[in-house]
Amino acid sequence: MVEGRAEVKRKAGLRLWLSAGWLGALVLVALLAPLLAPNDPLAQDLFAGRLPPFWVSGADAAYPLGTDSLGRCVLSRIIFGSRLALTVALTAGVITCIIGAGLGLLAGFWRGWVDVVVSRFIDIWMAFPPVLFSILLIAVIGPGVFSIILAIVVIDWTRFARVVRAEAMAQGAMDYVASARVAGRGRMGIMLREVLPNVLPIVLVLLTLEMGIAVIVEAILSFVNLSISTDDPTWGGMISEGRSSIHQAWWVLVFPLVTLFLTVLSFSQLGEGLKDRFDPVLR
Repeated sequence: MVEGRAEVKRKAGLRLWLSAGWLGALVLVALLAPLLAPNDPLAQDLFAGRLPPFWVSGADAAYPLGTDSLGRCVLSRIIFGSRLALTVALTAGVITCIIGAGLGLLAGFWRGWVDVVVSRFIDIWMAFPPVLFSILLIAVIGPGVFSIILAIVVIDWTRFARVVRAEAMAQGAMDYVASARVAGRGRMGIMLREVLPNVLPIVLVLLTLEMGIAVIVEAILSFVNLSISTDDPTWGGMISEGRSSIHQAWWVLVFPLVTLFLTVLSFSQLGEGLKDRFDPVLR
């Protein structure tokens, strides 16, 4: 039994560090993009269109991962595309977490009419199809980074609210909450000093998962040309372009697709690793 728990902890730790390592490296790449990118991501050279990666015959060393149909450097566009992906993931994830977790905590701990109002609002909001709602929202207010972040926040706050509400209700029934009430603490003080710290682990897990979802949503919107300008480097836009030329230049599709997959997987595994790390049974 002890050996089984040790093996679970070892795998959880490995998963946590691998995912954190990829995301940490991606953050550094995004911050140092002007220094790391071998070329201007917007520069076009029609005479160098669809050059293969460096290990394929006919490659140009100036373009390590090849070029697209307009002669733009694939590696440089992936590097600069990470800036938008991480900006959307961090900003949308944090704002969504604050709004959804705050409402869920209030509803789950205060109960009564607060719970009724928040729960009904969640039910009504979740009746809208999320993808169609996001596309409609961006079509109305126009494309852009702000529109993408707003669409994600508007759609996904219910995910945090539902989970945190249920966890806050469970924590509110614990003995330590009853002891705090007997000691004469106010409801707001109990919620912030007693319940909130015990809800934070699950909030942290949800936050990492939401960041991965935000990256996917941004890529989907870029894929259908509802993100930023089509000339600016985005992973979804590169995937959309590469799909039309998969037989002539497979690298235009494969490299941003692999980067997107590893990023979303890392966010997901980071959440699972944090969940295992904070699991009181494993601790």
